[in-house]
Amino acid sequence: MKRVVPTRMELLRMRKRLATATHGHKLLKDKLDGLMNEFREIVEDYKKARREVDEGLPEVLKLFVLAGITSSRQAVETAITQSSSSLSLDVTQARFMGVVVPKFAVHFEAGETTYSLLDAPSELDDATATLKEYFPRILQLAQLEETMRRMVDEIERTRRRVNALEHVMIPELRVTIKYISNKLDEQERSTTIRLMKIKDQRVKEERAAREAAMAKH
Repeated sequence: MKRVVPTRMELLRMRKRLATATHGHKLLKDKLDGLMNEFREIVEDYKKARREVDEGLPEVLKLFVLAGITSSRQAVETAITQSSSSLSLDVTQARFMGVVVPKFAVHFEAGETTYSLLDAPSELDDATATLKEYFPRILQLAQLEETMRRMVDEIERTRRRVNALEHVMIPELRVTIKYISNKLDEQERSTTIRLMKIKDQRVKEERAAREAAMAKH
């Protein structure tokens, strides 16, 4: 406990700080509970997205393997090199439970096919088309992973603040308030006793003075 001057002004100040800390602790605890509930839902979404990616990616890769089997490697590489298409990735941000999280959006623009359809295997067209359809799932998985990471960071920060208030600041304030209250009570008792002694002394002096005056008469 820090050394404080036990005055009534200090007692009022400490009580105000305790009220503020208690209110802040409740708000942070509610925020932590909300973050944990939302995090559990995101984890479920992530598990689902991860399962879809893990199950679907081998199928996409299989199409490229089939393209390589049904045609020469050089023909496949040439077709991929000569096919042109553009991809644009939009990255924005949104607030989720007070946490800034990324939002990904991908856009494909079809390009001109310049390779020979006779030389290139038909499986290659299927593979590239399937990959374009599949790519947003990978992007969604990345978005969920980054959202989870940022939420974990915010949960840890909020939990540290809750614990600091609950186990350090609030108990210290209560100890300080009790200390000041006890000191003020001691001072009040000491002042009362001193005033009573002064009053008794005055009563004795007044009695002695009256007795002395009566003795003269």
